[in-house]
Amino acid sequence: MLAQISIWQMVLQADPLAQAIMILLVLVSVLSWTIIFSKWQVFGRARRNNSSFLRMFRKAEALPAVAAGIQQHPLAPLVSVFEFGYEEVDRQIRSHGTLSNKLALERALQLGISEELTKLERNLNWLASAAATSPFIGLFGTVWGIIDAFTGLGMEGSASLRAVAPGIAEALVTTALGLFAAIPAAVAYNHNSHTLREMGARMDDFSLEFMNLAERTFGD
Repeated sequence: MLAQISIWQMVLQADPLAQAIMILLVLVSVLSWTIIFSKWQVFGRARRNNSSFLRMFRKAEALPAVAAGIQQHPLAPLVSVFEFGYEEVDRQIRSHGTLSNKLALERALQLGISEELTKLERNLNWLASAAATSPFIGLFGTVWGIIDAFTGLGMEGSASLRAVAPGIAEALVTTALGLFAAIPAAVAYNHNSHTLREMGARMDDFSLEFMNLAERTFGD
């Protein structure tokens, strides 16, 4: 309790620039944690809905049967990929009566994958930026605080540790805040990037399954 009060007092006694840096780092940390929890929910929901949709897709004997059931899985990223592919298949069937251009179908599926990955990747760059810049912002606050402490020391003409220690301690608070903002953001960014790569690979695999089912349904 005493340590907490002491730190709070140091924050209140810091100069305006140091206080501004501390507030900025706290805001960065709050926003980073908001994104972390948001992505945790988004990726978890995407995984669950993908698994449910895949079970239905693999049981279906033809693409129209899958298309009739996609409303049950609106939050599955694979549904969007399926819709891109199914629209291309439908276009080719209406025009030629058969699946005539497999390359166009592959491109449509890749467009669906790209769109879904872009959605899932949203705000991850913020975590990368927070992880990269927060320690330097905290270091700037530390350097500024030490300069301010030694400037005050020179003006007072006292060379004792008691005179300079409070100012240095105040300065080091910004370093701690910088690390507090950076470390969770870095860990979350790396974890989410790995999850995103896994989902991208899952979508690529699904595109192959879609091609196989399309050929069985509408191939020559």
